[in-house]
Amino acid sequence: MKFDILTLFPDMVRAVLSESIIGRAISSGILTVTVHNIRDYSEDKHRRVDDTPYGGGFGMLMAAPPVYRCWEAVTGGKKPANGKTIYLSPQGKVLTQKKAEELSWLDSLILLCGHYEGIDDRVIEEVVDEEISVGDFILTGGELPACLLVDCVGRLVNGVLSDPECHEIESISCGMLEYPQYTRPPVFHGKEVPDVLQSGNHAEIERWRYLAAVERTKKKRPDLL
Repeated sequence: MKFDILTLFPDMVRAVLSESIIGRAISSGILTVTVHNIRDYSEDKHRRVDDTPYGGGFGMLMAAPPVYRCWEAVTGGKKPANGKTIYLSPQGKVLTQKKAEELSWLDSLILLCGHYEGIDDRVIEEVVDEEISVGDFILTGGELPACLLVDCVGRLVNGVLSDPECHEIESISCGMLEYPQYTRPPVFHGKEVPDVLQSGNHAEIERWRYLAAVERTKKKRPDLL
């Protein structure tokens, strides 16, 4: 799967996505992530990309021309056949696991990161297919949300995780929260690993895990049941 990230802070994005599972998937070629600096498409001699908003108000607004030229350089001026341009915005629908699963079937995603007071609405109307928010809170820019989206969607792409079960049976994906898990030592601060998990009886282990998942979901996220 191919991700193109349009941003004013490319080093910030590269730093986050170069680590852990996503970083390894990029290194192995399973995922392709290309970061584009919107400032490179400014025609101002100081590489300026923002200006004051018409009508007044606080802050600066990212101008339409450099954003459009950056998008045009990535797409050739045409929207991808099996891809989307997504603007990371607090005005978008909140990202869910279901949405991540839908996006993982696409061939490509172009992620547009706003900053300052946002982006001139005219270019959003022209190039953006969908706006997505990562929660009902405000950040200084769209870079961290873009990284979250790449991580959330990218890990669903075949080959990124060692086995599809890694994301099929985990919290949220399976419709409930995941059951408690333990590793060595068998006793930690006086708390023992449940006997059933050390029994080797796989049928009983599966039953315990299911009931523990139901109980945990009732306690922490009853809205999921």
